[in-house]
Amino acid sequence: MDAEEARDFIRDNHHAVLATARSDGRAQMSPIDCVIDADGLVVISSRETAIKVKNLRRDPHAALCVVTDGFYGSWVQVEGTAEIVSLPEAMDGLIEYYRSAAGEHPDWDDYRAAMERDRRVLIRIAIDRAGPNASG
Repeated sequence: MDAEEARDFIRDNHHAVLATARSDGRAQMSPIDCVIDADGLVVISSRETAIKVKNLRRDPHAALCVVTDGFYGSWVQVEGTAEIVSLPEAMDGLIEYYRSAAGEHPDWDDYRAAMERDRRVLIRIAIDRAGPNASG
């Protein structure tokens, strides 16, 4: 599987588990929703104070296992380097993230206020590797 095949899968399937590295090197995993942005990056919304954000600021390597809504069946694993975009720079991207995942919001002013109140950030991951390339 190449990166473009993985992007196509993620465009249709948003549920994933994100793995980051704790300071002791062990894995920290979080269930998340993800989308693909216009630049072909995997995008996740999180809180500035979340452990995954702290981990990625220290070590930007990220791995995602993306699954279908039914969980069993097709899946994709991608790995890459993450970038954290904080507010206020993140706001336009947070709006695009919402639109990609859920469509139009009924009250964008309310959405923007919630993003500020929750101190939301965007995690943007460039896909360096994608799979699976074999099954067994």
